[in-house]
Amino acid sequence: MGMTMTQKILAAHAGLDFVEPGQLIEADLDLVLGNDITSPVAINELKKFEKKDVFDSTKIALVMDHFAPNKDIKSAQNCKTCRDFADDNSIINFFDVGRMGIEHALLPEQGLTVAGDCIIGADSHTCTYGALGAFSTGVGSTDMAVGMVTGRAWFKVPSAVKFNLKGRLNKDVCGKDVILHIIGKIGVDGALYRSMEFAGEGVSSLSMDDRFTICNMAIEAGGKNGIFPVDDITLDYMKEHSNRSPKIFKADEDAVYDEVIDIDLSMLKPTVAFPHLPENTKEIGTFDDIKIDQAVIGSCTNGHISDLRSAATQMKGKKVAKNVRCIVIPATQEIYKQAIKEGLVDIFIDAGAIVSTPTCGPCLGGYMGVLAAGERCISTTNRNFIGRMGHVESEVYLASPAVAAASAIAGKIVGPAV
Repeated sequence: MGMTMTQKILAAHAGLDFVEPGQLIEADLDLVLGNDITSPVAINELKKFEKKDVFDSTKIALVMDHFAPNKDIKSAQNCKTCRDFADDNSIINFFDVGRMGIEHALLPEQGLTVAGDCIIGADSHTCTYGALGAFSTGVGSTDMAVGMVTGRAWFKVPSAVKFNLKGRLNKDVCGKDVILHIIGKIGVDGALYRSMEFAGEGVSSLSMDDRFTICNMAIEAGGKNGIFPVDDITLDYMKEHSNRSPKIFKADEDAVYDEVIDIDLSMLKPTVAFPHLPENTKEIGTFDDIKIDQAVIGSCTNGHISDLRSAATQMKGKKVAKNVRCIVIPATQEIYKQAIKEGLVDIFIDAGAIVSTPTCGPCLGGYMGVLAAGERCISTTNRNFIGRMGHVESEVYLASPAVAAASAIAGKIVGPAV
């Protein structure tokens, strides 16, 4: 019996020749990640340990992105806790205001994640790095604390679901539409504690940004992780961004999957997830008008430069509808600079949108776009639970950057302009 990509990476990091679903293992870690919300909890837990030094100061990343720049005294204190800890432990991968970015876009850009890595992060969307052919998954702050001290983590080896991708996406359909379609098809628990492994000839037609978005939302289907095979597109990205050597793992031909699901990319259409679950999906054109009060374009899911280009295409020469607030958030400083260079920021501002420094703020209802009672937001973020972006009586609709931008112009949820 063969192994899947995920099983092979976990076996290698556990020093084993073979692992099987359900097996409990301890694995060596290549990177431990935390942010300004989860890291202070882990740092406080470290005070209870006999050993308080980190295992490797180069293999820990602390990213101040959720409430940074600080929105209040508590968030300022949290960032100070992380800053002091980073200084005390000589952690070089500490990203604060000025060096900041949204963690799951920032780390691949900085070359800290490559194929074959085993990564944990105290943030559920750590599964993003599977786009590079790595095993990455979210953990709690206590597991993060243990990982920082020991360089190891325990896992129950997941079984896997194979998504066989065929064809190629049509114009104005992107990775966000792919993953929303999948979650709508299998449900928010459809891949519960299973590896979502993507394969098939359709993979080669997806950009790295598409793959990052798809893996980012694997957790919204209950997945332990999402992972793509390593191809020339992946290798080119890693060569551009990292000086680390990747380790490429391929699924065995006789690898065992719980199920295989075929997805014809050419049949997908712009898709929206209605409140209050990502599985509540509907295609554009299948529902009545829905007025919106706010549009958010950004986040770890869709704040890449291709996302901003897509949004700008919809907004160029147009104006955001009256009584609609449109907030654009580049995911990193480098993406922000590129957006300025390409004139995208001018397009957004001329249309009546605002452009924010990189932050997770509105995605979790923290700041920079909190919703009042009865308000509706079309957002490129990853969750639309009750109260996710503000008041429990507000509503969040998840969509691609093209749909969010077009909707901001129309004042209601619409598809991309042809």
